[in-house]
Amino acid sequence: MGALREFFGGVGVLGRGLALWASAPRLMLLGAIPALIVGVVYLAGIIALLVALPPLSDALTPFADDWDPVWRTAVRIAAGAALVGLAVLIVVFTYTAITLLVGDPFYERIRFHVEEREGGAPPDEAAGGFWGQLGRGLVTTLRMLVLTAAVGLLLFAGGFIPVVGQTVVPVVAALFGGWVLAIELTGYAFDARALRLRDRRRMLGVRRARTLGFGVTVYLLFLLPLGAVFVMPAAAAGATLLAREALQPRAGRPADAPTAAPPAPPHRAS
Repeated sequence: MGALREFFGGVGVLGRGLALWASAPRLMLLGAIPALIVGVVYLAGIIALLVALPPLSDALTPFADDWDPVWRTAVRIAAGAALVGLAVLIVVFTYTAITLLVGDPFYERIRFHVEEREGGAPPDEAAGGFWGQLGRGLVTTLRMLVLTAAVGLLLFAGGFIPVVGQTVVPVVAALFGGWVLAIELTGYAFDARALRLRDRRRMLGVRRARTLGFGVTVYLLFLLPLGAVFVMPAAAAGATLLAREALQPRAGRPADAPTAAPPAPPHRAS
């Protein structure tokens, strides 16, 4: 029950980000502009994929050319579904990465607004400046893209397995996609504190259920028509809150502090 409560706590973190549409609508509207611009480009690509899906499914299953029509159709539908699943995973991640890159000034303003409101915003110089953040962001994006492509191919192969490909694989894709989105979106807050990707993974991993609750919800909302445009600035705000939680003391000591050595036993007179 504790993990489930934490998962829904992560959903609530995104809800707090969505609340900024009421308290800071201008700022959120600025964050929606790059999401809309990139979204239009991606929409054209998605339409092209859907148009080309039947011939692509045929090209992926040449071994079924001589099969019975019923089985040939079934395997090609499975191939099309697997291809769409792979495309969704890669599209959601690359959409987020490119939108964050295009809208960097806007999402940095959202991050700073949340940090100022919550208190304890790090100084700008802690992030290493614009170019330092940009360089780290590009390296992190490339590393996460390679991981996403590798896992996506495995899920694509799993999509051909009857029943499993239509039930288990989409759930695993949502969990993995949610984790990747959480890692990507929290980059601003962690970079502002000069913390690297491995630090991000470790700190968010301590609250894995909460991180997944946030990330999976963002992932699913991104699949809705215009959902990414509306949710993207809220996700940037919620990710800042999620990162701040990961950086907070837990169990009575800071997240990064080494465990204190136990006190020496009192001296006993001989």
